[in-house]
Amino acid sequence: METHLQPTDLKNDTLLRALAREPTAYTPIWLMRQAGRYLPEYNATRAKAGSFLKLAKTPSLATEVALQPLERFALDAAILFSDILTVPDAMGLGLYFADGEGPRFERPLRDEAAIGRLAAPDPTVELRYVLDAVRETRRALAGRVPLIGFSGSPYTLACYMIEGSGSDDWRAVKEMLYSRPDLLHRILEVNARAVTDYLNAQIEAGAQVVMLFDTWGGNLTAAGYEEFSLAYSRRVLGALRREADGRRVPSILFTRGGGVWLDAIAASGCDAVGLDWTVNAAEARRNFGNKVALQGNLDPAVLAAPADRVREQARRVLDAFGAAPGHVFNLGHGISPQAGVEAVAALVDEVRAYSMQIRKRRP
Repeated sequence: METHLQPTDLKNDTLLRALAREPTAYTPIWLMRQAGRYLPEYNATRAKAGSFLKLAKTPSLATEVALQPLERFALDAAILFSDILTVPDAMGLGLYFADGEGPRFERPLRDEAAIGRLAAPDPTVELRYVLDAVRETRRALAGRVPLIGFSGSPYTLACYMIEGSGSDDWRAVKEMLYSRPDLLHRILEVNARAVTDYLNAQIEAGAQVVMLFDTWGGNLTAAGYEEFSLAYSRRVLGALRREADGRRVPSILFTRGGGVWLDAIAASGCDAVGLDWTVNAAEARRNFGNKVALQGNLDPAVLAAPADRVREQARRVLDAFGAAPGHVFNLGHGISPQAGVEAVAALVDEVRAYSMQIRKRRP
């Protein structure tokens, strides 16, 4: 059996305490896609791997890139280097990446018989390379900061599985939703089992926080969001392993475009709600800050601006959230390849320094 570090060996548990809405000396920060193309060392490792999929499927290289941002910036967490589409790839849909076009599936789910045959993979077999990356990354961190594991939400995975690629309007998904909702529910039921098993396996392998990325839940109507997205995310959250290494394993649910449904998201069973940049942070804090922790929500485009403007915008976000416990600073979505390394350095520095100042001023 894998031997994990004990809680006392975690040198920086600021993120875990913030997710538990406990007081912290400063606001912890990590960034969605913090290991990515804006870093020259990431691009060098990816070139060495030969392709994104080879990079993601080689645990030693995945570990290498997961740690790269921590060597540059005083971040409060590492996140597993992987991709949300590893799960449908393990279901046999044939994931590949076309140059300049993003991820694609060779066999999208359009046929009723294929949907009927769909089955949740065994993560210890078909996704063992991900679990090996969790274990290697956790060992390499040596208790420096917590490790975040993740998955796409059942609905977001279904969007790619049905459409076969990214989309502006998700036409094939919507056609199935309105014409054959039974087929979509069948896919979502399998996805919910797969995501639950996958995240629990990541926790068993050493992930100390898990996050559900519901990237495309915001393309639904209010009723559709409850029926096809949140209901299945809720099912996953309710079945997650809650403790490892003698400490609670918190969960984060992020729905891009979900600002109008924050009340329902906050009641889903997650420990923290991710906010995109369209959400009024001060209002979210007033309405939900006593129920869940909140994560976010700087506009990622800010990181293309000069350092002084980045610092200014960081202070605005921190002022909106205030000094009360339960805020994790992050972007409102993933970091862009166009982000400046100096801008990210300024952001991380400003969040640490300014959030400490806010706490000192608090009566």
